[in-house]
Amino acid sequence: MRYFLGIDVGSSKTHALIVDETGRCVGFGKAWGGNHQTVGYDGLENVLQESFGAAREMCGVDKAHIAGAGFGVAGYDFPSDRELHLKAISSLGLTCPLEVVNDGWNGLLAGATRGIGVNVTAGSSNNCRGRSRDGREGRIVGNGASFGELGGATEIVQRGLQMVNHAWIKRIPPTALTKIYVEAVGAKNEMDLMEGLSNEQYHLFPFLALQVLDAARNGDAAAQSVVQWAGEELGWLAIAVTRQIGMENDELEVIQSGSIFEAGEIITESMREVVLKHCPKAKLMRLDGPPVVGAVILGMEQVGFDGYAIRDEIIRTAKELVE
Repeated sequence: MRYFLGIDVGSSKTHALIVDETGRCVGFGKAWGGNHQTVGYDGLENVLQESFGAAREMCGVDKAHIAGAGFGVAGYDFPSDRELHLKAISSLGLTCPLEVVNDGWNGLLAGATRGIGVNVTAGSSNNCRGRSRDGREGRIVGNGASFGELGGATEIVQRGLQMVNHAWIKRIPPTALTKIYVEAVGAKNEMDLMEGLSNEQYHLFPFLALQVLDAARNGDAAAQSVVQWAGEELGWLAIAVTRQIGMENDELEVIQSGSIFEAGEIITESMREVVLKHCPKAKLMRLDGPPVVGAVILGMEQVGFDGYAIRDEIIRTAKELVE
């Protein structure tokens, strides 16, 4: 029996999955985020070892029986990153063929037919990758607001702060976001919030985006404007990558992966509208299964094994293991 390994290294969590050649997931392990830009390469190495070790402990599969491995890693953005990422991966002691890519590929390989189309990830920040039938690849930079790539939790929180400030300076009517932000950092009032953030005494974190989404769902106009904006920005990521791979007029699968999409229509409606204006045959699809499945399929590709033929089984059994 051959086995395949996939590891999805995100900025907030890491998942490792071991799958046999029938598509049955036999081992799962998890660890904290391993983006080297945050935790360094030593931190990346640690989460790889921790998650892989837990997956092996669950199933007892020997390293020598792993036929192929795939790694989708947050922070793996440019060719210059490759050598140090491979060095971290080498600490696992694998002898099989393997590949490392940016974690934005995980959702595409896990969700799109034959891995063709575009994947938009909206988690702590955002990402987008795409691949055409003839092998062309597209991408964004993946470094968030500084490059004008928006729509993830970090950007939603920042946009929400702008609405809080606009309400404070009387540019817009009062918003429920004010109370949310004041309480989130433990500020005394709006002035204290602004002073504390300006002086870096207070800090905002991506998970606050969930409360912005809740406020929008409850009818707050400022929050609704933030969420509509975020959806449109995520849509533009998809459009841009679609143009790179030349599929604007094709029947295109746009995979939506990441925790922000768990909010449902409140975020996807505006995204869908802007995508369909420019890619009229696009089909937007929520990723049904953990992104680590895509890393497993990447590992299978390294030895010419057709992971798509058993992807449904991988997803079905992965859901039983991955929390």
